[in-house]
Amino acid sequence: MSNKETFFNYINEGYKTKGDYIALGAAMLGEETITNALVKAPLKTLNRHGLIAGATGTGKTKTLQVIAENLSEKGIPVLLMDIKGDLSGLAQPSPGHPKIDERHEKIGFPFEAKRFPIEILTLSEQKGTRLRATVSEFGPVLLSRILDLTETQTGIVAIIFKYCDDNKLPLLDLQDFKKVLHFITNEGKEEIQSEYGRISTASTGAILRKVIEIEQQGGDLFFGEKSFDVADLTRIDEEGRGIISVLRLTDIQDRPKLFSTFMLQLLAEVYEFFPEQGDSGRPELIIFIDEAHLVFDEASKALVNQIETIVKLIRSKGVGLYFVTQNPKDVPEDILAQLGLKVQHALRAFTAKDRKAIKLAAENYPISEYYDTKEVLTQLGIGEAFISVLNEKGIPTPLARTMLRAPMSRMDILTKKELKQVIGNSRLFHKYNETVDRESAYEMLNEKIDAINKKEAAALERERKEKERKKRTSSRSRSTRRSNRQDPLVKVLTSATFIRSVFGILKKVIK
Repeated sequence: MSNKETFFNYINEGYKTKGDYIALGAAMLGEETITNALVKAPLKTLNRHGLIAGATGTGKTKTLQVIAENLSEKGIPVLLMDIKGDLSGLAQPSPGHPKIDERHEKIGFPFEAKRFPIEILTLSEQKGTRLRATVSEFGPVLLSRILDLTETQTGIVAIIFKYCDDNKLPLLDLQDFKKVLHFITNEGKEEIQSEYGRISTASTGAILRKVIEIEQQGGDLFFGEKSFDVADLTRIDEEGRGIISVLRLTDIQDRPKLFSTFMLQLLAEVYEFFPEQGDSGRPELIIFIDEAHLVFDEASKALVNQIETIVKLIRSKGVGLYFVTQNPKDVPEDILAQLGLKVQHALRAFTAKDRKAIKLAAENYPISEYYDTKEVLTQLGIGEAFISVLNEKGIPTPLARTMLRAPMSRMDILTKKELKQVIGNSRLFHKYNETVDRESAYEMLNEKIDAINKKEAAALERERKEKERKKRTSSRSRSTRRSNRQDPLVKVLTSATFIRSVFGILKKVIK
């Protein structure tokens, strides 16, 4: 048996699956693609998360596109974080190309151009269905971790939520939260202290600065109503295909706080509201996080721990998370260890630091008798990658250098006209883009403060009037006392003794 036949059997045995799967491409031996030596990912293990890594320009985005298309065809909904703006072309079929046909001939199955159902979402003022969440939905713990607060500051946030719950004050947006923060340190200070304890103004000032930081990165657009229902991420179209939700993030690359805030809230919401799936044999939702380093670069230790916890638990809800980044080291080790499907495109060895990164990346993959992993990592061509997945028993498959299949949809963005048509046909756009500004903590506290101010003004007016009344009363009293009090000289002149003395003197004079 030739080495090629041995390798063919090795791959087919390693990637054998009894259940449904998606085909990613064909394995390569050296530079040669082995036709029909298919590299397959079982649907059953796709909720075990994954990684797509590689240097810029090596094909990560196209790999993401291929996996998303195949999931959609299998009726599995997908959420894509489109930071570079490359993925809207999923809505249109590929125009095809002779090189694509040549690639698929090598892989072993024909190329078919297709369009896929997509939903355009946005966190900012870009066109698309608006994603929002209320401050209340975050809760005190998650909000504190997003803001990277101290233990004392976290306690104050917990008091704010408790106070709002006790007094039925809806916390919807950052304006509401800031208003309550101001209230508990000013007009409502005595009320808060009597019921919940003393609050440091230095701590509330620090919290306010953290809130303003989020606000300046666009949090004022994200926090509010109408809150997005995560169940709308799991829709299927009339043809049984999973809808691909494309979240446009091209204008928030320099706002990592907003991105990580959204991601953590979304994952927490999905985990809370999705039912336990059990062993269904297929995921309910796959989420691709492009430029994943943006989630972790400025994340606090508490935030990373929260994400790690969610990554561990969320797969039980049938949800798979796929991190797309340039180097595996961009993802924290404890999270990297949870990732089942790994697609590694080429890395570049320009510096000593690059060579160290390549060595570390190679250690993430199974040892193979067919490849020198460290060496091949620098030799992979565009549209080629090292792949290892979990088989149906949860065991890593053999490492395979893979010629990846081409995307069936357009490898380019939609035109403005096409984008407008997609958004115009969206039912979610009309559901979530309506402006809702119902009465919440901000308005209610303003009314309460007005009432307090009026009460204080009325009390001051009563006090002023009382002082004036007392002053007038005192003045009249003094006047009365003065009128009733005779001058001493008058008293002497009108006294009986004085009069008798005067008459006696007069009598003596007359005589």
